Amino acid sequence: MKRLVVVESPTKARTIRRFLSGNEYRIEASMGHVRDLPASASQIPEQYKNEDWSRLGVRTENGFEPIYVVPPEKQKVVRELRDALQEAEELYIATDEDREGESIGWHLLQVLKPDIPVRRMVFHEITREAIQHALDHTRGIDQHLVDAQETRRILDRLVGYTLSPLLWKKIAPKLSAGRVQSVSVRLLVQREKERITFVPASYWDLTAQLAQNGSGFEATMTHYQGTRLATGRDFDPDTGRLKDGLEAGKDVLLMQEEQARSLAERLPSAPWTVTNVKIRRKSRSPYPPFITSTLQQEASRKLGLSASRTMRTAQRLYENGYITYMRTDSTNLSSEAIGAARQAVQQRYGDKFLSKSPRQYSGQVRNAQEAHEAIRPAGTSMKTAKEHGLSGLEARLYDLIWKRTVATQMANARLRYVTAHIDAGEGDDVATFRASGKTIEFPGFFRAYVEGSDDPNAALEDREKPLPTLKEGDTPDCKHVEPVGHETQPPSRYTEASLIKVLEKEGIGRPSTYATIIDTIERRGYVQKQGRTLIPSFTAFATNNLLERQFEQLVDVGFTAQMERILDDIASGEQEATPYLRSFYKGEDGLEPAVEQALERVDAREVSTISFPQWGDFVIRVGRYGPYIEGTLDGETLTTSVPGDLAPGDVSEEQLEELLRAGNAPDRVLGIHPEADQPILLKDGPYGPYVQLGDDDQKGKPRRTSLPKAVTPSEVTFEMAKYLVELPKEIGEHPETGAPIKINIGKYGPYAQHGSIFASLKKSDDIFSIDYDRAMELIAEKERKKKPMRVIGQHPETGEPVEVWDGRYGPYIKHSGINASIPDDRAPEAITMDEAVQLLEEKAKKKGKRRRKKAKKS
Repeated sequence: MKRLVVVESPTKARTIRRFLSGNEYRIEASMGHVRDLPASASQIPEQYKNEDWSRLGVRTENGFEPIYVVPPEKQKVVRELRDALQEAEELYIATDEDREGESIGWHLLQVLKPDIPVRRMVFHEITREAIQHALDHTRGIDQHLVDAQETRRILDRLVGYTLSPLLWKKIAPKLSAGRVQSVSVRLLVQREKERITFVPASYWDLTAQLAQNGSGFEATMTHYQGTRLATGRDFDPDTGRLKDGLEAGKDVLLMQEEQARSLAERLPSAPWTVTNVKIRRKSRSPYPPFITSTLQQEASRKLGLSASRTMRTAQRLYENGYITYMRTDSTNLSSEAIGAARQAVQQRYGDKFLSKSPRQYSGQVRNAQEAHEAIRPAGTSMKTAKEHGLSGLEARLYDLIWKRTVATQMANARLRYVTAHIDAGEGDDVATFRASGKTIEFPGFFRAYVEGSDDPNAALEDREKPLPTLKEGDTPDCKHVEPVGHETQPPSRYTEASLIKVLEKEGIGRPSTYATIIDTIERRGYVQKQGRTLIPSFTAFATNNLLERQFEQLVDVGFTAQMERILDDIASGEQEATPYLRSFYKGEDGLEPAVEQALERVDAREVSTISFPQWGDFVIRVGRYGPYIEGTLDGETLTTSVPGDLAPGDVSEEQLEELLRAGNAPDRVLGIHPEADQPILLKDGPYGPYVQLGDDDQKGKPRRTSLPKAVTPSEVTFEMAKYLVELPKEIGEHPETGAPIKINIGKYGPYAQHGSIFASLKKSDDIFSIDYDRAMELIAEKERKKKPMRVIGQHPETGEPVEVWDGRYGPYIKHSGINASIPDDRAPEAITMDEAVQLLEEKAKKKGKRRRKKAKKS
């Protein structure tokens, strides 16, 4: 019997072919969804184009029926699947086991319309045993899961396509709103507002370097004359003063610098006595195995990966059969996995590190619905990354998953905590200090895994902070007392890891959506990354102003979490989708009437204005061309563009005034060009400082050149400016072609040119002094890049060459019009054909998405 098995990706198909070979099975890939809602006006079926709801792709007047189309880039795939179906006697849908996978399978059936038996096979790991088990235990399509995914898709379309045009009209073009993305932006904006309004407070305490029987330790002052010293938690972040209910001198002592220094001088000679020693022991259990969100968080902390890069790498590990399905919010482990982990513990660490009985974890996420098992190494052998032959980033992420899984079956860590209180002084004039120590009596699972650390052994050493043996009545020696000044700090900005943690805790979105959410808000200009921190833009502030004032419910954390619970109820068959969609969109407080009201009521200038008392009379407004500062200087209202790297939480009144003055300063005349007999001006524009030959009112367009990034306006001399306005400069001829060699500055910075070859100058090159030999060296290097670094071979499906090229942003793989970057941790010469094909497939998917978005805009 001939069976056709359909999966989502070619990589997954190739892996499954290792287990289902021969003439009986044919494995094909659908390349994700084969149909979706229309991505642009051109994709809307002709019979619907005049309908009021057609731009949504959802029949809002007819039970919210979605209109599905097969996009142009998927029509070839559909034809190939139909051809394959003609030869099959049974069809197996083997897409992923989550709602998205169930939806892909359902759409395949709607498009292919098979007239042969259809079976749904599900598995959460791609191993021979798992695939065989899935074949032996098939089921039908779960319509409840399909309905839940369809409802999510419709909700996202209604919110995005209804709110985004409002943002274009009231704030700026190209903005977008989303059901989950807008809540994420609000969280970021709220945190940044807390940083802006934060008022720091200062306080002092003392640290003492003590020794007992020759062993040194440190103690921190906590009380003076029986009154507790104020610490950071005692201050109101909005006022910088002690919180209500705390009275200085009575409830807490707000020590000043003068008093701290005085005590530091006299306490070393005072008697020091241990008054109390407390010992407590604590047992620490291993962390649960990874779910999607915790894997993203830990990969960010330990490996420095973004959520999207973590998921791309995990996807490759899953599709190649190394780990179980990576989109899950279940912490369950199968009995086989537990057995394999326990065997690994015994073999690598010994029996004493094995937990007394198998340890199982129950999920903390409501209605965990993505998959039925945690992320773990696939199979039952629990092989290490080295044993699998993995390398680079895949090996590092696999190792993280392996350690976390194995640690679940290890013994608890046992820790001993010691707290000693020590009095310095006599009578009523006593300062009390506290010393704390920690000892790991038995490392247990720490031996394999310490959260947040990439090296468990080093982390164990760092975690130990033992105190010398102390008992009540001991009199340690005081070596030194140091006064220490403190200032309260504003709340930390979110990182990807901490934002995901909040989204998960609040029940917003699903694990499979977190990476997409963060990528979307970054791509739309709502956030920029500074290291690992996420900084909301001024555009994010303006967008949040509008949504908070007019659509408070939509950006409310609780309301968004409730929507997720409703989707869960639809998935379990406890609720119908249509009544909920009707209430959400057309109800009394629904989205459609709210948007109609907003079009009339919202004052575009008001919602686009950002102001805080800390900024004085200056404001920042978001306009069609970006954010700008507005304020009054010397009786005149002035504006200037906001620098692109200015973070809202770092802005001060003084800085805004300085920027406003600089942006409105008169052009600086650097001198008169001797040949042109025109002034050379130093000017400031929306894209930064530049030099210009002649005035603005001259006939024709003046010659302008941006300053190189390494040059500040204050450093520009007349000679430098003259050189820049005379660009491009010819510095010689090519010895073979006779064509001129030129130096110039373009969009991406300074470069040397020979015909159609443009070679960027390196950071160490100086555009003002580069000579002919260096320019030729750069051009020759660039010309070499016109040939591939290596040819990997012929593509297994197209037969066309797959090549490795060296590009502006590093080496990349090239095949049939697709360019895919090679990961930083992979050597170009070591890339295999399988790896190359996988990278090309991932890039092709992204390229298809961009085409659809571009078509939608047009």
